[in-house]
Amino acid sequence: MHVETLRRYPVKSMLGEEVAESNVTERGLAGDRARAVLDVATGKIASAKNPRLWRDLLTIEGARVPGDAELSRLLGREVRLIDVPPEGAEFERSVPERVLAEGIEAEVPHTVGTLGAASPGGTFFDFAPVHLISTSAVERIGAHSPRGHVEALRYRPNLVVATAHPGFPENDWVGRELHVGDVALEVIVASPRCAVPTLAHGPLGRDVEALRTVARHNRVQVFDMGPQPCAGVYARVLRPGRIRKGDPVRLA
Repeated sequence: MHVETLRRYPVKSMLGEEVAESNVTERGLAGDRARAVLDVATGKIASAKNPRLWRDLLTIEGARVPGDAELSRLLGREVRLIDVPPEGAEFERSVPERVLAEGIEAEVPHTVGTLGAASPGGTFFDFAPVHLISTSAVERIGAHSPRGHVEALRYRPNLVVATAHPGFPENDWVGRELHVGDVALEVIVASPRCAVPTLAHGPLGRDVEALRTVARHNRVQVFDMGPQPCAGVYARVLRPGRIRKGDPVRLA
């Protein structure tokens, strides 16, 4: 196994960028989710997991984000770009099955999450600071999709790991230590998918099968949530270091 692609997302829920290498600390890749958009009216962190309100975040280049006034105009709500989360910062996650059934314009039920349960304080990660997905998983999802393929970036990974084992090999990484170059990661849990992979990402149009296919072919027990449609895994950093595209990846 090796690192096929390395990506960071300078602003939470905005478009990311591919990098050739990156320092990695307990806060994840350098510059990843360094900032986020605050909804002034609610005090919540804007997340495309609530696509009715925030899907247009995925039209904006996180590396070239406009000022607050222009950003508010683009998003249709008063927002501020912040680099430190408010204490107890929350975000909304629309129930993905309802988004699939009723569409992205519908006001559907949502859950409210608190940032960074498995991340250092003061970060904007939904859960853990590193997200990985295998090429095998991406290929399997694409093979079952009517389009015949799916783009890995829809799942917003930090690392795409080239794997030979078919299916969803990262399911078996949970609870184990993964060495990537000179970085050591602890894989915590499979990544339950929300509606984000189905949304337009910059020039990429919508693809509802990016979630439906996962729901049909890879449901995994996630904590006490029951079987969830999963693609990829979350990890925390045990040993900081530097990761480069092409670095070997091995299970300890």
